[in-house]
Amino acid sequence: MFKNLLIGLMFCSFTFFTSQQVYADDHEPPFIGGHYWEVTGIKIADGGWVKYNKWLATEWRKNLDFAVSQGWLKSYQVLNNVHPRADEPDIYLIRVFENMGTVAENEKRRVKYLEWTKKTMEKMAEESGNRAEYRTVMSTALMQEMKFRK
Repeated sequence: MFKNLLIGLMFCSFTFFTSQQVYADDHEPPFIGGHYWEVTGIKIADGGWVKYNKWLATEWRKNLDFAVSQGWLKSYQVLNNVHPRADEPDIYLIRVFENMGTVAENEKRRVKYLEWTKKTMEKMAEESGNRAEYRTVMSTALMQEMKFRK
């Protein structure tokens, strides 16, 4: 009887551990989350291309280079919509980052950024509003990469 009980326990243990592995394999998603991509669609007004592109190539780039140097962003890029329809953005501004900052991290970043840029929040809001003369933000989407599990 003891021998049968021992064999039964060994069988149950083997079955339990084997089924746990099968359960894990069957219930593990095929993807794992990767970097976040913030994609902003911009419509540029007629005659505003040169002015807006100069701003992107100078101020915007300088700001994002700073964010990359601080580790806040992984990368960034500008994509041109070569054949936009009337209701589509002309360009897409992309910022790639690893994770969302906490409230405390974002406060530290804000202070560090304001020290670096030497501008007030009011000045930056004014400058952003001035760009409305030649560009319109059509959309902003936050996406996350889906990486295949190995």
